[in-house]
Amino acid sequence: MNLIDPILEFQTELQTIRRTIHAHPELCFEEHDTAELVANKLTEWGIPIVRGLGVTGVVGILKNGGSGRAIGLRADMDALPMQEINTFPHTSKNDGKMHACGHDGHTAMLLGAAHYLAQHRNFDGTIYLIFQPAEEGGGGAKRMMDDGLFKQFNMDAVFGMHNWPGIPVGQFGVTAGAMMASSNEFEVIVNGKGCHAAQPHKGIDPVMVAVQIAQSWQTIITRNRNPLDAAVLSITQIHGGSATNVIPDDARLIGTVRTFNLRSLDLIEERMRQIAEHTAQAFDATVEFHFKRNYPPLINHEAETAFAAQIMQDVVGTENVDIHVEPTMGAEDFAFMLQEKPGCYVFIGNGEGDHRMAGHGLGPCNLHNPSYDFNDDLLPIGATYWVRLAEAWLARR
Repeated sequence: MNLIDPILEFQTELQTIRRTIHAHPELCFEEHDTAELVANKLTEWGIPIVRGLGVTGVVGILKNGGSGRAIGLRADMDALPMQEINTFPHTSKNDGKMHACGHDGHTAMLLGAAHYLAQHRNFDGTIYLIFQPAEEGGGGAKRMMDDGLFKQFNMDAVFGMHNWPGIPVGQFGVTAGAMMASSNEFEVIVNGKGCHAAQPHKGIDPVMVAVQIAQSWQTIITRNRNPLDAAVLSITQIHGGSATNVIPDDARLIGTVRTFNLRSLDLIEERMRQIAEHTAQAFDATVEFHFKRNYPPLINHEAETAFAAQIMQDVVGTENVDIHVEPTMGAEDFAFMLQEKPGCYVFIGNGEGDHRMAGHGLGPCNLHNPSYDFNDDLLPIGATYWVRLAEAWLARR
């Protein structure tokens, strides 16, 4: 690997930063201590900052030379509302909160790049270091944009990165086009008429209507959707009733829909609504249909993806970069930024979990698992990628 020596020498400090953040996780829009740590480090290294975009967001501003070109590099800072079961020294000290997705590592890698860039300034233009809150369901990227991120900081392109368990350390994955799915949730309330379970003819059974709707919805995926367009419709909760001898007044269907394009999403939402309403009508029931679009599909731009792939290949070797990595039905709010600016989002391998210290939980080292821990061997790799990407982007003709 072609890593930057000063960043390798700074790895111990980056590890300390990463583990400090891991031990003190904060949920979306509550990242006050994390944002303070980031702001203090950037200020210590002579990097001007702007705070408050997206409530707790921090933007570092690195300028050098006279070029008007600008690039944005983004890392997320928030943790998840879950209990960590690891017991190593840097395990979470905040009950019910855990860095189970590696945002502590993402923040540390971007800080590592910031430290090097501030010292060496081998670039001509502006690098915006975007430390974003609330990726985990809070839509922090959109909130920062609504607060003027791209109006206040006029960058030409924006790039993001996420660690990925299962990809070996020292490898990257990326693909042009759809790389992560949209994230959407639904709740359908079926309103019937409650009655004694021994006298079902005197009521309207919402449970049976909900069952009919649930079964019929699956035909949207198998018969309405283009088979070439990947999509998921998962009913994850069904609620209704509280006693064995009572037919309830209502029942609820709750779940998620994931697609790689808005065309499929529009189709699925409309067909779900039609099926729910018409099925309920057939049984003399009514429905309340609620469909919430959270994050759009994450679509990497062709030119920026090719550029980023070349940088990754320069850092770790061509054989260690999968430029056709399998997309995931997981979602990421960096998608909002890619709707506004050209750019690319990449995966950096986090390994299989054998890096974890003694005291780790017995579960797998997967994202959103209570046994997860970020691999500190990634810190110089990710930081080097950020540096080389920014330098090369600003130097291109």
